[in-house]
Amino acid sequence: MKKLSNFKFLVAILAAFFVFGTVDGMAQRRRPVIRRAPVKRNVVVSRPTVKLYTVQSGERFRVRMNETISSKTARVGDRFSTTITEPVYSDTGVVVIPTGSTVTGRVDSVRAAKKGGDPGQISASFVEVKLPNGTRRAINGSLTDLDTKKAKSDNEGTASGDDRKNDKLIFIGGGAAGGAVLGGAVGGGKGALIGGILGAGAGLLGERLTKGEDAEVKSGTEFGVYLNQSISLPKFNEVNP
Repeated sequence: MKKLSNFKFLVAILAAFFVFGTVDGMAQRRRPVIRRAPVKRNVVVSRPTVKLYTVQSGERFRVRMNETISSKTARVGDRFSTTITEPVYSDTGVVVIPTGSTVTGRVDSVRAAKKGGDPGQISASFVEVKLPNGTRRAINGSLTDLDTKKAKSDNEGTASGDDRKNDKLIFIGGGAAGGAVLGGAVGGGKGALIGGILGAGAGLLGERLTKGEDAEVKSGTEFGVYLNQSISLPKFNEVNP
C-alpha cells in the first residue's frame, strides 16, 4: 500500500512538472517579438565638379533698358532691369553670359531738375546678372558708355572710358527735346559728354545743360555696364546644371 502511495505521489510530481513546463513554453511562444527598424544612414552622393570660367574686372556688358526711369520720379534704392545685347566671354573665350541675360540696376542717388538751373541726374550701379537658364550671380557693376576703348581722360575734363578710379558716370538731363546723355564727374568735376546722346533728339551738351531738364532714361536706351570685380560662372548651358 505504501508503495502505491509513493507511486501516486511520484506521478503527481511528474504531472505538475509537465503542466507547468507546457504553460511556460506556451507563454514563451506567445510572447511578442519586438523588431527594431533598421537605422537609416545618410548617403552622400558625389556630384561632378562644375568647371568655372572667369570674367575679369574691366569687362563691359552692352545692355538695353527694359523700362523707363526719370530723375523726376525715381527714388534711391529703386531697381530696374536691362537686357544684355551681346554675349559675354570668359578670359579663355568661353560664353558664360549669353545674349538675353538680365542685368539688374539700382538707383544710388537721384536729383530732380531745377527750373532754370541744373538738369536732373541719376546715378546707378548694377548688382546682379540672371541667365536665361535661371543662374544668378551678384555683380559689382558701374554705368559706362558703349565705346569700350576709345574714350580717354585728358586735362580738359573728358571722362575716361578706361580709367574707373577718378570718374563717376551718371545719367544727365538731355534738354528740352527729351532723353538723357551719359555724363561723368572726373575727380568731382562737372558733367562731361562721353557716350554720346542716349535719348532721341537731345542736342549739344553745352546748349542743353542750362535748360533744367530731368534725366529720363527711356526703355530701349543702350549703354554699357563696367564690371568692377571679376566673377566666375560655368560655361553657359540652356539647362541649369
